[in-house]
Amino acid sequence: MAQTAELGSVSTGFRSMFAMLSPNESSFQRVEDVPQYVQQATPFFVGLMVLELVVGVLKTGAPVVTISDGLTSISAGMISRLPMLFMRGCELTAYIYVWDRFRLVELPWDSAWTWWISFLGVDFCYYWVHRFAHEVSILWAAHQVHHSSEYYNLSTALRQSLTQQFTSWIFYLPMALVAPPTTFAVHIQLNLLYQFWIHTELIRDLGPLEWIFNTPKHHRVHHGRNLYCIDKNYGGILIIWDRLFGTFAPETDKVVYGLVFPINTFEILYVQLHYYLHLWGRSNTYKTIGNKLATFVKGPSWTPGKSRLGDHVDNPKVTGKEVPHDPSWSLPLKVYVVVHFLLVLRTYHDLFEDKMMLSQLTILGMTLYILLTLTSLGFIMDQRPTASVLEMLRCVVMVTVQRYGHMKPLLPSLAAPTEAFVSLSLLYWALQGFSQLLSIKKKAD
Repeated sequence: MAQTAELGSVSTGFRSMFAMLSPNESSFQRVEDVPQYVQQATPFFVGLMVLELVVGVLKTGAPVVTISDGLTSISAGMISRLPMLFMRGCELTAYIYVWDRFRLVELPWDSAWTWWISFLGVDFCYYWVHRFAHEVSILWAAHQVHHSSEYYNLSTALRQSLTQQFTSWIFYLPMALVAPPTTFAVHIQLNLLYQFWIHTELIRDLGPLEWIFNTPKHHRVHHGRNLYCIDKNYGGILIIWDRLFGTFAPETDKVVYGLVFPINTFEILYVQLHYYLHLWGRSNTYKTIGNKLATFVKGPSWTPGKSRLGDHVDNPKVTGKEVPHDPSWSLPLKVYVVVHFLLVLRTYHDLFEDKMMLSQLTILGMTLYILLTLTSLGFIMDQRPTASVLEMLRCVVMVTVQRYGHMKPLLPSLAAPTEAFVSLSLLYWALQGFSQLLSIKKKAD
């Protein structure tokens, strides 16, 4: 009996990745009863990424992802969820508030019609969330994170924004006038999960399904910086909205991925926040208040004298021969970064699992430690001169975190080796930092 239930749970989790749950099994009376589909999908994320990696090597002879880019994408996904340690998601909180006070009609939660209306409603609203995120500069400042990878693989799907969630909730509020929060809570998750598997180059064409559904072929175009790709194919699950509103483009020339102006860094806070600084700097170059404000509310390509969305005449020309940013670094350093990333990933997982038992001060401290670790590992991957000093300081913090029992080994049997590894890491970077300071002193003399 238990085995049957477990198989059913696995089946539900896998099908949720493709929005293939039926109304009967995913309709709930209370919001508290709605499963955490996204959280439960973690094993499927990992499994599909490993499968893509294996198939990619067998098919092309080369990995579909680099260590530096893949870890940066996963780090962005980790950071995007950190606000959930301190509050409930903005989208659901705002939705419930409007539903409780302003609903016009109360569709029955257990009706298949309500389920399908919510399915279409969430996908329609997502189209406009996504489109505005490309057409309004201050919203693009958040969404550009997802487009910053020059690779296109399943790890890219996890490259999410820390700040986009604080504005996207607005676009779903009209649904709260008629559709119950439980169906919204289901479909906002299924819509997000569906978009994971379409981030791959290994699936080329799905035939007639391409007319209705968003597919890897369509979404590759959306991630391209080729001129024909920019601001196209916004759909979540369905591509019909793009066909209806004139934003559809088929895949033709080889797609070159990433931002129009690549950022060439793996430093995670810069990846998340750099465009806000860019907008601020641009606005300061204009003298009139109107132009300063327009910098934030018009399109990313707008400049004074151009239309709302601007144009792309200043974009670097895409030739199809572009090579993604992938600086070479030593194998021992790669192993070091991967091991420390796995350790902080375990800490991150435990923090979410134990958050109800921890004080807010402890949660804040652990959150800052995670941010420090991901930042420092980014410095190492970027091979910055200051990486050794920052990593030395991080190792001091890590030893403290370990001493207070907030950092667990990947496996219980690895407790002693992990403690030794952490201590050796601190010693290594202390020597590196000391050597660097001596070098600076000699140059000064």
